Amino acid sequence: MNKQEFLERLRRGLRGLPQGDIEERLNFYAEMIDDRMEEGLSEAEAVAEIGGVDEVVSQILAETPLTKLVKEKIKPKSPVNPGVVVLLILGFPLWFPILAAVFAIVLAAYIVVWSVIISLWAVFVSLIASWFGVIISAVYNAVCGRPLAALALLAIALVSAGAAILMFFICLAAARGVIWATKKIAIGLKHMLVGKETAR
Repeated sequence: MNKQEFLERLRRGLRGLPQGDIEERLNFYAEMIDDRMEEGLSEAEAVAEIGGVDEVVSQILAETPLTKLVKEKIKPKSPVNPGVVVLLILGFPLWFPILAAVFAIVLAAYIVVWSVIISLWAVFVSLIASWFGVIISAVYNAVCGRPLAALALLAIALVSAGAAILMFFICLAAARGVIWATKKIAIGLKHMLVGKETAR
């Protein structure tokens, strides 16, 4: 792929962004390709080093705030039709509760997912606390001359420590998974707002 094809596909992929942002990104990548060609690469090699258009678009969308994309999407492209305004006003009692309900359901689902993560971390903290409690109890039993009880408590402390270590990794993986899924959903929403064409 040559420089012009890359920039044209990039322009199509970013068409939902504000025009100023698109021009800024196109100039940035044009300069990047030119710099690499000055270093001795051919035009095709310089373009290939940057990566695929889809990867570049995804990276740009990940860096672009969702609010900017929404503002660009709802900005009228042509004069506002009075008929549409009247329909929106008259339909408000119908569409607004539906929109609010959808937003509330999505928000509730997100809160429930994070509540599960917080609960997992609470279990981890309780395992650590129980480990400390069992260790103190084992020391107390050893001092009071009950070696079998102290030994049994040390075994329980060992199991508790192992469970706490396992729980730590489960909590970490779950939290990372939710954060990863949240980023993917945000990028998916941005792609929907931009109306990204797949570069072919």
